Amino acid sequence: RLVESGGGLVQAGGSLRLSCKASGSILSVFNSYTIGWYRQATGKERELVAIFSGMSRTIYADSVKGRFTISRDNTRRTVYLQMNNLKPEDTDIYYCGFGPSGPEDWGQGTQITVSS
Repeated sequence: RLVESGGGLVQAGGSLRLSCKASGSILSVFNSYTIGWYRQATGKERELVAIFSGMSRTIYADSVKGRFTISRDNTRRTVYLQMNNLKPEDTDIYYCGFGPSGPEDWGQGTQITVSS
């Protein structure tokens, strides 16, 4: 099970940090599977934001490079997304996804709204 937190409303240029805590059967493979953040706007496909592919390799969408940072705390089975210099186009529902090579399990999502 994946539970996200940390969403909200922020002005452009501001920062937020999202958390995704894993529990249940996920824990046994938490360190080896792909886990990270995706986002989806109404009427659009869900897209990758930032993920861990395995324990340490990170992949970022071009649109967030230099602004967002993904990190993890393996003792807490939690993945974080630090989002700085947020832009109105970052407004979306953000999901935590987890799976052996791509996302198969999802959290409930958390809304990020960036006002201009």
